[in-house]
Amino acid sequence: MGSDETLFELDAGNSSADFEELCGLPLPGLVAPDWAEALAGVEPELRAVLGFVASESARGAEVLPAAANLLRAFRQPLAEVKVLILGQDPYPTPGHPIGLSFAVSGTTRPIPRSLANIYREMESDLGLPPRTHGDLSAWSKEGVLLLNRVLSVSAGNAGSHRGKGWEAITTAAVTAVAGRRTEDGKRRPLVAILWGKDAAAVQPLLDGTPLISSAHPSPLSASRGFFGSRPFSRANELLIEQGATPVNWELPARP
Repeated sequence: MGSDETLFELDAGNSSADFEELCGLPLPGLVAPDWAEALAGVEPELRAVLGFVASESARGAEVLPAAANLLRAFRQPLAEVKVLILGQDPYPTPGHPIGLSFAVSGTTRPIPRSLANIYREMESDLGLPPRTHGDLSAWSKEGVLLLNRVLSVSAGNAGSHRGKGWEAITTAAVTAVAGRRTEDGKRRPLVAILWGKDAAAVQPLLDGTPLISSAHPSPLSASRGFFGSRPFSRANELLIEQGATPVNWELPARP
């Protein structure tokens, strides 16, 4: 692959060669241009964690998501982000994760139970019908940054890539989103939706950003404050208060 080609043009494979290819791409080839600028200060850390992922794949571990989707959340321009939804790490089931927190591939059946609970709350909050698919890409196009705290995992081993370097990258990313200002110094519109203790731990990085915090949508905790929290309508209310256009949360019937 030549230096003018980008992550967006990689095949959706997850062989060791695919991950090694990532290591050689320039930062603007890995992420959107304004993200490249925002993450320049942690580029050495990003190179190190990409090297770790490539080495894991080279030794035979199945790394998820596919190489082309590893940094997918950063394809969406930083300037367009209006809502941040922070997850933990990718689903560890092959074929499921697509590089966006809580989302799965459009062909995944059944959808994960956490996502089913998100749909249940969305129906209760907004009256929108649940979808049978779990592809949340349409939310990204609406300005929703679906970011995991850790961006990779070994198949079948949830949380296996925690503490390997991703946290430095996503800390810089959350800080960059919250720190955006207009030319006259005003904060750019943003709402953070934090589900669960791991997500809530980033609150100090948000610099006073309006936030909606509740229990995680997991079946283990959804009944302890996630259900009834109305995150979607509340996020839109907070966006309108900041002079921003609300998010259209309705997903297409088919991915």
